[in-house]
Amino acid sequence: MRRQLEGGFDLDDDPARIDVDAVHRFLSEESYWARQRSRETNERLVREAARVVGLYRGERQIGFARAVTDGVTIAYLADVYVLEEFRGRGLGAELVREMIDRGPFAAQTWYLRTDDPDFYRRLGFGPPSQQLLERPPR
Repeated sequence: MRRQLEGGFDLDDDPARIDVDAVHRFLSEESYWARQRSRETNERLVREAARVVGLYRGERQIGFARAVTDGVTIAYLADVYVLEEFRGRGLGAELVREMIDRGPFAAQTWYLRTDDPDFYRRLGFGPPSQQLLERPPR
């Protein structure tokens, strides 16, 4: 899939096009959730993801999202970002919609962890049910 957006931006789910250096740079230097990850870990997460979607302006990757799934009922949205200089244009919402609504896992229940719940509520996410529990790593 490759989809053109207004303003010279495009979305692409070709894993070969993902700039792993750019992903690692953002995650290790600018994210609040993945600063501790090594480049090797980020590379593996990209390579083994069920789906990756990059956001591009020309050949420059300016955003990213990845999905983990069992392929049947659940999917997890992870490592979503848009570079700060490109925020506020609706590109993050398009990136997430492409991943969850237009991809092969659209019929699954999606989960995520975030410190920005208001953004994701606008995209249909809400609080989990009482039955959802979490066990953090030890």
